[in-house]
Amino acid sequence: MSNSSRVVLVTGGAGYIGSHACKALAAAGFAPVVLDNLSRGHRDFVKWGPLEHADIGDAAALDRVMARHRPVAILHFAALTYVGESVGDPATYYRNNVAGSLSLLEAARRHDVRHLVFSSTCATYGLPERMPIVEDTPQAPIHPYGASKLMIERMLGDFAAAYGLRWTALRYFNACGADPDGEVGERHDPETHLIPLTLMAAAGRLPHIRLLGNDYPTKDGTCVRDYIHVADLADAHLRALRYLLDGGEPRAFNLGTGTGHTVLDVIRTAERVTGRPIPVELAPQRSGDAAELVADPSLAASVLGFRPAFDLEESIRTAWRWYQSEIGGA
Repeated sequence: MSNSSRVVLVTGGAGYIGSHACKALAAAGFAPVVLDNLSRGHRDFVKWGPLEHADIGDAAALDRVMARHRPVAILHFAALTYVGESVGDPATYYRNNVAGSLSLLEAARRHDVRHLVFSSTCATYGLPERMPIVEDTPQAPIHPYGASKLMIERMLGDFAAAYGLRWTALRYFNACGADPDGEVGERHDPETHLIPLTLMAAAGRLPHIRLLGNDYPTKDGTCVRDYIHVADLADAHLRALRYLLDGGEPRAFNLGTGTGHTVLDVIRTAERVTGRPIPVELAPQRSGDAAELVADPSLAASVLGFRPAFDLEESIRTAWRWYQSEIGGA
């Protein structure tokens, strides 16, 4: 494959997971081109290729970018991802995530870009009855964010049937951690994810962690989640891209470790990593939170050869190093 045929358009590549994917692409010899409107992404996260400052809903901008760079494939991360925000403002989520993705797919079709790796989510499953979650678990999202991602998966399937698009949807569980080299990491405003909030409490930037319920049917009464390191997710996207370029059939994959950890497991592990106590305040359960969400990652292992390299403690350690660099080592 020539250099000109190794360009990959990375929508949302200035964000948390997209930036890590760009680093993995560059290390593998691809040429990532980031397309990001910077509404939630960060210009300083674009380090491995050019930035095209544009929105996926802007058809003319997409045409210019695709004509200029002629990508062989798209990695599609551009989406709004806050569950609570999606409940309060579903119109924005459907406009950005669904209509924006349709705009992107139409541009890809105009420019004959036939390979697309989609950043999906386990939120498409809603509240599944059985654990671990396999790919044919019924998809029944319970909020607009999850519904928007499921709609995009449906569009991908329809575009494949009608126009020959080759795609994968990577349904990942709880992304965590930071680049082991410290080049990029997790930076959200507002921050809603457990591990960075826990580290903020460890650093004294938050008075405590709010424990949202301790009466779930789990070993210690707190929710169980499957935490997967962001560098492992980046590796999975690279593997999915190669799978498509090698002629793989369109399909979805769960990305997780297959191991669940309770909220208290995370807090205790963070205390070991940071060497600091983390105060906890009990709060009521949050509506719609499942007691347990854990992936069965065996399909990604067998088809993509994907096996996560980081465990929870290593993930928190990389996140702590990144967070300390962000706040000046406090």
